[in-house]
Amino acid sequence: MSTTALNDLFRYPIVQAPMAGGASGPALVGAVGEAGALGFLAAGYKTAGSLYQEIKQVRGLTGQPFGVNVFMPQTGPTVDPAAVEVYRHQLAGEAGWYETQLGETDDCRDDGYESKLAILLDDPVPVVSFTFGCPKPETFQAFARAGTYTIVTVTSAEEARTAQAAGADALCVQGVEAGGHQGSYRDDPAEEQPGAGLLALLTLVREATALPLVAAGGLMRGAQIAAVLAAGAAAAQLGTAFLACPESGAHPLHKRALTDPLFNRTALTRAFSGRPARGLVNRFMREHGPYAPAGYPEIHHLTAPLRKAAATAGDAQGMALWAGQGHRLARELPAGELVEVLAAELDTALTELAAPAPRSAS
Repeated sequence: MSTTALNDLFRYPIVQAPMAGGASGPALVGAVGEAGALGFLAAGYKTAGSLYQEIKQVRGLTGQPFGVNVFMPQTGPTVDPAAVEVYRHQLAGEAGWYETQLGETDDCRDDGYESKLAILLDDPVPVVSFTFGCPKPETFQAFARAGTYTIVTVTSAEEARTAQAAGADALCVQGVEAGGHQGSYRDDPAEEQPGAGLLALLTLVREATALPLVAAGGLMRGAQIAAVLAAGAAAAQLGTAFLACPESGAHPLHKRALTDPLFNRTALTRAFSGRPARGLVNRFMREHGPYAPAGYPEIHHLTAPLRKAAATAGDAQGMALWAGQGHRLARELPAGELVEVLAAELDTALTELAAPAPRSAS
């Protein structure tokens, strides 16, 4: 594996995924960085001021490199207001059950993008990644002048070529196995197709671009990291694997659900946010997923009070339990210890791959 600027950012080729909603806060990012991997703050759903404070906290916890992930403004097809209102009506029973109001959906499509860029350019962090689209070339040029390494999440070879042409330093290749939102550039139901599995997508992107690749999607063990490195990735990104760590900000019900036999599979759904996202199948997903319209982030804001009320009530059946396909392999280890275990597993797997195969007796 050749040394790149990306690999200079960490001791181990392990990246802790940015998980919006509170899971990947300063405590987790700091612990991951101190252990020799690359931690990521999630800027999504935060104000610019909150992001600034979290960056300060991370710097107080570790002197190691870390990253910040930013959601691109939603510029795809205009959401049908009538469809959102129909879904609001369908969720009225949930609001009554949890004794809360449904959220408002107006003026919420850019997630404070420009304000967050201003903070990241004024006081640069080592790495910035982008999800749900690709910035303009001048944005990449500004980060390059600031000394920030840039990564763009892609879910197809076409998206990868776009990011390379725009000036990204690296790509995060996200397979359909990944937990949480699919990071595709567009979300048009008329063009919707099943996502590609990670190994197939990694090969397609590797042959379409020359950029370093970070592989993401269902990875939970060191042997899987070895597999994606062998397939051409420079590093592996893991999200669900870090959810169960004590430093994770995920709700305790979410952490327990990862290995609870009651939640035995994941699925992609629009039920909670209006955009395809993979989570543990629960009552809310089963009842509302078939009817949820394409409408991100409007549906995310609409259901936010419901999800919060369900968590307060201790009802995992009403929460968005984001998780990748490997969720049953989650381990309740401190983040630093998990990084060390993954690194040891990776080393063992690479050693076994390099060992000559035993010759069969003639």
